[in-house]
Amino acid sequence: MTNRGKLLTLIAVLTFAAMLLWSTLSSQHVECTVSVAYGGSTGEASASAATEEEAVRQAQTAACGPLTGSMDDRIACDRTPPLQRRCRIL
Repeated sequence: MTNRGKLLTLIAVLTFAAMLLWSTLSSQHVECTVSVAYGGSTGEASASAATEEEAVRQAQTAACGPLTGSMDDRIACDRTPPLQRRCRIL
C-alpha cells in the first residue's frame, strides 16, 4: 500500500471514529446517580441517557448488579425504590 493509500485509510478510520463518538455522546442528555439498598447491602451507580427516566432505570440496574446473585434478585432489586437519586442535565 502506498503512503497516499495509508493516509486515506487513516483519514477514513478517524472520520468514522469521530462520527461514532459524536452520535453516541449527542444522544446522552441526562446523567443520574442512584443509590439502592437490597439484601442488606447498598450500591450506587451512574448512567446517562436521552431521558431522566431512562438514565435512572439504567443506573439502578447497574447499582443492583453487584448486590444480587440471581435473576429473581435482580428483578426484585430493580423494583426497589432508590434510596437516593441525583440527576443533572448534560
